[in-house]
Amino acid sequence: MRGAKSAKWVAMAAVVALAATACGGDDSGSGNSDADINKGTANPEGIVKAQLSEPQHPLQPANAKESQGSRVLRTIFAGLVDYEPNSPDAKLVNVNAESVTPNKDSSVWTVKLKPGWKFHDGTPVTAESYVNSWNWSANVKNAQTNSSWFADIKGYEDVHPEKGDPKSDKMSGLKVVNDNEFTITLNSSVSYFAYKLAYDVWAPLPEGFFKDPKGYGEKPVGNGPYKFVKWDHNKIVQVRKFDGYQGPNKAKNGGIDFINYTKAEAAYADLRSNNVDWIELVPSTSLANYKQDLGARAIDQEYSAVQSIVPAFYTKQWKDIDPKVIQGLSMAINRDVITKTVLHGSRTPADSFVARGVLGHKPGALGDIVKYDAAKAKKLIEEGGGVPENKISIQYNADLDHKPWVDAVCNSIKQAVNVDCVGDPKPTFQADLDARDKHQVKSMYRGGWVLDYPVNSNFMRDLYGSKAAGNTSGYANKKFDELAAKADKAPTLDETVKLYQEAEQILVKDMPAIPLWYYKVNSGQSTKILGKIPYGQDGDPIFDQVQVKK
Repeated sequence: MRGAKSAKWVAMAAVVALAATACGGDDSGSGNSDADINKGTANPEGIVKAQLSEPQHPLQPANAKESQGSRVLRTIFAGLVDYEPNSPDAKLVNVNAESVTPNKDSSVWTVKLKPGWKFHDGTPVTAESYVNSWNWSANVKNAQTNSSWFADIKGYEDVHPEKGDPKSDKMSGLKVVNDNEFTITLNSSVSYFAYKLAYDVWAPLPEGFFKDPKGYGEKPVGNGPYKFVKWDHNKIVQVRKFDGYQGPNKAKNGGIDFINYTKAEAAYADLRSNNVDWIELVPSTSLANYKQDLGARAIDQEYSAVQSIVPAFYTKQWKDIDPKVIQGLSMAINRDVITKTVLHGSRTPADSFVARGVLGHKPGALGDIVKYDAAKAKKLIEEGGGVPENKISIQYNADLDHKPWVDAVCNSIKQAVNVDCVGDPKPTFQADLDARDKHQVKSMYRGGWVLDYPVNSNFMRDLYGSKAAGNTSGYANKKFDELAAKADKAPTLDETVKLYQEAEQILVKDMPAIPLWYYKVNSGQSTKILGKIPYGQDGDPIFDQVQVKK
């Protein structure tokens, strides 16, 4: 019942439901009609074959800031809460939690667990499984890429100081009451904290993990609907249904083979040949015809994610740059033409730093900065002192089909403002992310952010906060950090959202990134799948609900 994930790298009644849309086209191909898709019976032991790129890090809950590792982790681990799939109000649903209850000002949260849950190794899931997991994941010595997600908890600075060794191995804000209850004391009020708990980072870990974190990162033991089988690096990750799972989202198939692909064209060819059941992205060379190729098996569905290009502010080129230069580059990009031609209508031009379908998305928040105007673009760049060296490069991962739109963006910039622009491909998503994390980006990089929870703070504080795990560009603004902190301390969710909308205007002036467009799932499924694959707001299949035909 996965409704959200990390970008990893999408609340309340105001959230827009992003429903799947059946696609038209020629259904004359074998197995391509609605009738063909729904024909047959389910095999509860059938294996789903799905596309994956190599995860960047070991499979540890707090070590996946990107979508590939997260995709696997979400099958192996179950957290306290999740989002109801396709719910118009993004309703929170208890998974391993019996209840998650705040005090009056949302600064202390009491968690009660459903008793009797087991890890895949047969050991019990207890309050200590969560508390120990979070303490280990937050500890600076363990170098978890998402450790900053625990910064709201009192005592985080003791386990994760800015400099030096930790003073403690435990956050003082976490207290075990008994085997099935613990409390979380935060540094201040966070009205939406329960929503954050749906993210992968908050999963429990078994006792054996702490004796061999490295080994468990290669062979994870979780508490989710699937148990880990094997990880043959750069080839395949296999998980199989865990019959002892007690959550509400029991697997309707026998397991998943996550198959590694380094080229989108190869994955699409395998989909058409029924060698894989789901792919992440139809290559741009096939976007014009994929609905005709696949018929009712084609997917065209918006989800809550934003694609951007991001300056590396730690470089000589962008350090201390006048934001007018970045604003000018933004106005030099003809989003309407690129999305309609190169991307064949598979994307929608962005008008906000926040994805649609997220509480607090404000249409038009970016104003004219995302509207193509060559004359204004030139003027802004000139007023800002020009682009250093009059040349930019855009880093991207070549294992998915980003090159066509990167080239189109570069051509638009060249023609509009006469700034040289080239793509800087990295062979894999892993290599791309490693370069970002090590601050090795030469100029700019492709940024894609998918919601972790459906509140606008996730697209701002968690991406542009100076200490956020998602901030790999080096951007920092003290006023933005202060307003984000004020928003988090607001007594109600509505007030939090409004303050983050104010904070977005700081980003509009600073331009820590150039938002390009909102994503869609442009994908497909094989004839072996029974019915339409259900999708979450994060754009990924809800894998445990996918059914395979007998």
